[in-house]
Amino acid sequence: MDRFVTGAILVGAAILFVLLVQHLRRASVQRITQRTRYLDACRALLDAPRMGRGNSGFARLGGHHQGVEADIQVLPDTLTFRKLPALWVLVTLPGTLPVSATINLMIRPTGIEPFSRFQSLTHQLERPDDFPDDCAIRTDSRAHMPPEELVRAHLHIFDDQKVKELVISPKGVRIVFLAEEAQRSRYLIYRDAEMGVTPLAPDLLKPKLDQLIALRADVLNVETAEVQGLRA
Repeated sequence: MDRFVTGAILVGAAILFVLLVQHLRRASVQRITQRTRYLDACRALLDAPRMGRGNSGFARLGGHHQGVEADIQVLPDTLTFRKLPALWVLVTLPGTLPVSATINLMIRPTGIEPFSRFQSLTHQLERPDDFPDDCAIRTDSRAHMPPEELVRAHLHIFDDQKVKELVISPKGVRIVFLAEEAQRSRYLIYRDAEMGVTPLAPDLLKPKLDQLIALRADVLNVETAEVQGLRA
């Protein structure tokens, strides 16, 4: 009888183990699918869209917006000291720009943002009047920064409280914004940090693309004005 009971327990445990493995496999497949489709709804914002996949498993989207090359990346930040894990979206218009230095505006920098090289920039700048109270500014060259008036004209980008970073560099312009945070109760109780279940809404992405287009155009216009001034 004892052998029968023991055998039944072992069989039951084996069945439970198999069911658990199957559940984890299904959850893994579902997670992969959700991440690869996270930017699907945003494809229509770009001409000739190209879908890829980043190291985190989340989708990466490229194409052209208003005739300019655009790149959208998604990066989860699950560092344990954060109050809640976060999902960041990096919106970039890559391409050579006629500036000689990088300027980076960051809201409440912690020093370990995984999406940014903010801390590697060598010069910390004082915050000018009317810039966001909680922003920090760094550059790799004080002598070659873009004009303050240019940056000031685009501070409205930070009217969206989810915008974390604005970058102007010789290699392009970028906005980083918070797409979502992990669900508080599930994270605090179960340490469940899964994000990106719902695809990113195009209405969240399009303003960032339009703002970068306008910023890029102003950078190019500043350079054109300077060249014309030298020729006059």
